[in-house]
Amino acid sequence: MNPRPTVQNAVTLITISGEDKPGISASLLGALAEHNATILDMGQAVIHETLSLGILVQVPTKESWRSVSKELLFRAYELDLKIKFQPVKSDEYKHWISEQGKARHIITVIGPTLKASHIAQLCDITHKHGLNITVITRLSGRPHLNEVFSSDTSACIEMHVRGTSPDPNAMREEFLQLSHETGVDIAFQEDNVYRRNRRLVVFDMDSTLIQAEVIDELAIEAGVGELVAKITEQAMKGEISFEESLNQRLALLEGLDQSALESAYKRIDLTDGADTLISMLKHLGYKVGLISGGFTYFANRLKERLGIDYIFAHDLEIVGGKLTGKITNEVIDGPKKAEILTQIAKEEGIVLDQVIAVGDGANDLPMLALAGLGIAFQAKPVVRENAEQSLSTVGLDAILYLIGVRDREILAQVRDK
Repeated sequence: MNPRPTVQNAVTLITISGEDKPGISASLLGALAEHNATILDMGQAVIHETLSLGILVQVPTKESWRSVSKELLFRAYELDLKIKFQPVKSDEYKHWISEQGKARHIITVIGPTLKASHIAQLCDITHKHGLNITVITRLSGRPHLNEVFSSDTSACIEMHVRGTSPDPNAMREEFLQLSHETGVDIAFQEDNVYRRNRRLVVFDMDSTLIQAEVIDELAIEAGVGELVAKITEQAMKGEISFEESLNQRLALLEGLDQSALESAYKRIDLTDGADTLISMLKHLGYKVGLISGGFTYFANRLKERLGIDYIFAHDLEIVGGKLTGKITNEVIDGPKKAEILTQIAKEEGIVLDQVIAVGDGANDLPMLALAGLGIAFQAKPVVRENAEQSLSTVGLDAILYLIGVRDREILAQVRDK
């Protein structure tokens, strides 16, 4: 039996670039195959029909390498490609091996447009905190030139980074500050098996799945809109407890005719991207839940419209066709939302790391903290600052980017419906 060749004498990095065309990989790898080469690593990217290909190879003998390098040069010439060979020293290879097992994260950058200044500042932060960018991928579709500056489109790139920041909290604060200054959203999440294996998404309803606070809409029907809106704002900012704010607002609705529920519902719009998001999630096999401090009348309508699997909300007490200003079930505050999320996950037989939670108010923070991916969506400052992830500049369907879904995959699903 021939002895196994030593790595330090036989490892070479081959880099190829040029116009992309069919058959390049087949030709070059065919030459390597003829000389019994082993592929140690390989990566390829194509940007605007321009190929960049890297292959780390091990060839059994120096004689084999002389032959294969000549063949590769010839085939690259035929294909009008540039090719470069770089020998890899033993200590360099050992260093590469030692990088295995280091923490890996994904940075997702989303905005109406992404400028070089946005990405440059983001790269500065990652470098400052000791993270190395290994892969950059575009998830959004190819924009037409007249769409580049349009507010109706979104751009997204995904960066895979390796390493551990010595001060993760400081890094997160810098990401938040950059997001505030540039108007782009930046998500930083661990790249682990759960990121690719989420199974449940739970939403808050008011000002998250829909573009309204239902109780404020009912208050308009009752003629106490300004009073209720003020209390709602205090609760969303965390200035008063959710239960206290709910009781105060409900009391102001006493005597309102139940027909006002339908009148209010007709004025309510879904949040931009909600239809697309939930349709795609259902297509991917996710279960969808709604855990709301709002009311079951509205949650049930959304369940029918969107195909939601679980709803938890407040049941309004109605006597003689009039609201009494009370509810008939337990108050769904922040801790209760977290409890319900745990209950649904248990029923589905999944761990909390497989759950995505989305909300905008202070009472959503407990469930956002509990979920594997907690997202503050167009939220108040106190919520953005305390949630792991935040989206503020794009529609609800941008959540799909955070689980790695590309625009082309969304369009394919829409066409197939």
